[in-house]
Amino acid sequence: FEVNFTDPYICIMTTLSQTKEIFRRADAVCFDVDSTVIREEGIDELAKFCGVGDAVTEMTHKAMGGSVTFKTALTERLSIIRCSREQVNKLITDHPPQLTAGIKELVDTLHQRNVKVFLVSGGFRCIVEHVSTQLNIPLHHVYANRLKFYFNGEFAGFDETQPTSESNGKGKVISMLKEKHGFKNVVMIGDGATDLEACPPANAFIGFGGNVVRQQVKERSLWYVTSFRELLKELEKI
Repeated sequence: FEVNFTDPYICIMTTLSQTKEIFRRADAVCFDVDSTVIREEGIDELAKFCGVGDAVTEMTHKAMGGSVTFKTALTERLSIIRCSREQVNKLITDHPPQLTAGIKELVDTLHQRNVKVFLVSGGFRCIVEHVSTQLNIPLHHVYANRLKFYFNGEFAGFDETQPTSESNGKGKVISMLKEKHGFKNVVMIGDGATDLEACPPANAFIGFGGNVVRQQVKERSLWYVTSFRELLKELEKI
């Protein structure tokens, strides 16, 4: 019996097994947050809360599909929302982000195995910090965008120096983490185009479609899951 490695199906299967092995041996796992760790898109929820939901949701689809640069989409969406500090705080209090089923167990399992877990998000730090606290992820393991407000609480833009405000920002964060901590196997898990682009420098990418399926990401992912329980099962093989 001879394996024909020119067969694309065989090649994908080989690479899929390698991706699974990298995940099992990972020393760091980076999760996207919106539509991955939590069930909603934070920026869309903020827009709805501020009464401009439809216009902003359309921009989010473009950003996640990769048809406009992330920074352009972020700038345009925030110029529509123009939320105050008070509105952001009220959103978090009245509509706290909803964790995706299985994420708490997965993060707990990774922590038990001494795997470092990071949240790397194009969303907003004020929302992501709330999520990290629920998952026992240290705040210094959070990389996200910072909203800026004037002293009276009015919207003043966002911090454009944060790497996560750029299209390839998640990759920049992963490169920095590898350099700083000496990680050998870093896995990126997420639902969107900006997550897929982070591999490389991530050693493996796992596409997540448990909340929303983005076709471009699904087609280009060697390993695509719709439940975090699939990842827990993989860890049980160790």
